[in-house]
Amino acid sequence: MTQDDLLARAQAWLAEDPDQETREELAALLDRNATDELADRFGGTLQFGTAGLRGELGAGPMRMNRSVVIRAAAGLAAYLNAKGERGGLVVIGYDARYKSADFARDTAAVMIGAGLRAAVLPRPLPTPVLAFAIRHLGAVAGVEVTASHNPPRDNGYKVYLGDGSQIVPPADAEIAAEIDAVRSLADVPRPESGWETLGDEVLDAYLERTDAVLTAGSPRTARTVYTAMHGVGKDVLTAAFGRAGFPPPALVAAQAEPDPAFPTVAFPNPEEPGAMDLAFEAARAVDPDIVIANDPDADRCAVAVPDASVEGGWRMLRGDEVGALLAAHLVHKGATGVFAESIVSSSLLGRIAQAAGVGYEETLTGFKWIARVEGLRYGYEEALGYCVDPEGVRDKDGITAALLVTELASVLKEQGRTLTDLLDDLAVAHGLHATDQLSVRVEDLGVIANAMAALRERPPVSLAGLTVVSAEDLTKGTESLPPTDGLRYHLEGDYKARVIVRPSGTEPKLKCYLEVVVPVGDGSELATARATGARVLAEIKRDLSAAAGL
Repeated sequence: MTQDDLLARAQAWLAEDPDQETREELAALLDRNATDELADRFGGTLQFGTAGLRGELGAGPMRMNRSVVIRAAAGLAAYLNAKGERGGLVVIGYDARYKSADFARDTAAVMIGAGLRAAVLPRPLPTPVLAFAIRHLGAVAGVEVTASHNPPRDNGYKVYLGDGSQIVPPADAEIAAEIDAVRSLADVPRPESGWETLGDEVLDAYLERTDAVLTAGSPRTARTVYTAMHGVGKDVLTAAFGRAGFPPPALVAAQAEPDPAFPTVAFPNPEEPGAMDLAFEAARAVDPDIVIANDPDADRCAVAVPDASVEGGWRMLRGDEVGALLAAHLVHKGATGVFAESIVSSSLLGRIAQAAGVGYEETLTGFKWIARVEGLRYGYEEALGYCVDPEGVRDKDGITAALLVTELASVLKEQGRTLTDLLDDLAVAHGLHATDQLSVRVEDLGVIANAMAALRERPPVSLAGLTVVSAEDLTKGTESLPPTDGLRYHLEGDYKARVIVRPSGTEPKLKCYLEVVVPVGDGSELATARATGARVLAEIKRDLSAAAGL
């Protein structure tokens, strides 16, 4: 693009931008002739895919803003009308991030202008409430305005269809084509009214449904510390805990209320270093049985347990550990159906399912795939996502997962045991499944492309002294999986191990998922097995980094 083309594109964008804030921002860039910054914003467009849209707030087609959202909504509306859904209901939810309410209102206006009906949730609420509302209200689609656990300056746009699960191909490409066909915002009717703002009836129905994940008469004694991570989870989670009869959670006050600046954390993600520090500080003061955290839109659930061997006395459980604990609890409760997980999650779930005689299935990464498993009873993903009531919410749900893990902690407490004890039992029964992740955040996306190319051109023959016995390029798909940009290695030697490498679908990260299985004879071998697992994982991480040129 020449400089003249760049300036012309920016001027055209400015002329139709409906948002005074981004107009002023763009006008200032034009006044300064800030061509590098303009090129960054106008060198392409945010790509609409199976994760919808997600990006930094700001002016221009490479940022999240009202112009981009209006075009996305118009594309979705055109897609729905082309599918014969004219007059159907689109339900819209939003979190408490900057611009979320504006983006929700614009979406509602576009739907009305396109001949659809629209209903907006009454205030910022957890994403699973929106996922529930789609099926509860018989909607043809749903939109959640959220950037989940991304940095404060990001926002996003997640699309669900009428089955209550997120879009998958080919719907994403078909919606993207309709978005691309929008030539001008002047072509998109946006009436000032006509949509419905819902009351609390949908939220009340969701809360009634949360009771279904618990066993009538089960113990409800576990005490929790809870952080909403500056997001929208507090009121819904505390209401659900109150209905269930659990002790009220002790709140991390500094993170309890929604705040789009996320002032106490570098990244509002419980997995990020330091994000749980205030929660652990609160736990040391009140001595609960467990610590629970939601991410800002409360679709993820993190759990921490007392651990005298670590500094500070509290340890975050890995998503794979919580996934296995919930699976074991559901098996104990007599759950039937299919247990499912994504390929990057621990193979321990498959062993638990096999031993229990329930179905098991692996999917590509993301709940858009997990939620579509036929006969699904339980699904999880290592990134702290758990679907424990697929008939109610066909997506990850950090509220119902928190209820279920607190029930499990209560059951164990009545037996004089803990979540850690149950993890030990699972390791003895099925082998110690040690997992870790090599996650590289980049400024230049070329680093990710180069690493993937290096691994494809020169696949490793061994990692940590374990032989790579199979190397799969997942772009070609497998018998059970559609194509995706990823690489999977199976390793054998003294131990079995697995490595999966893929670019993140929502953040500028290269993610490598590592697992090693160490046999355990009895409980006396657990400490040695854990040390072995940690050592082998560290060696795999080192060798993989070298092979990828990171």
